[in-house]
Amino acid sequence: MRAWAEVVAFALTLPDTYLESFYNDLCPKVNRKAFVSPGREPDSFHVPAPHEEKAILMETDPDTFWQTAHYAYWPGLLVRYGSTDPERVKRVITRAWWDRASRTQRKAFGDRP
Repeated sequence: MRAWAEVVAFALTLPDTYLESFYNDLCPKVNRKAFVSPGREPDSFHVPAPHEEKAILMETDPDTFWQTAHYAYWPGLLVRYGSTDPERVKRVITRAWWDRASRTQRKAFGDRP
């Protein structure tokens, strides 16, 4: 994913997603909850992730997954555009969707990616 438009296009392929305002930006949401958003940094976007996952992602691929001081204590991280592993990035986005999906949506989708 090389740009925010590609992130949005992928996110909207996930079940029951739609665009809605989130901190003055149109972001993909499920159940009124954003699961990706533009980052404060121009070359990245933000994705929520549990602290344990966040640490693993940043340790195993710091060129893609990173944070600024602003995100240090937040359960989420930044993802740089142009990752060499776009399938992993899609999986991280899908996990963020799954974490915000309802029980019914999760059951219809299947196990957490």
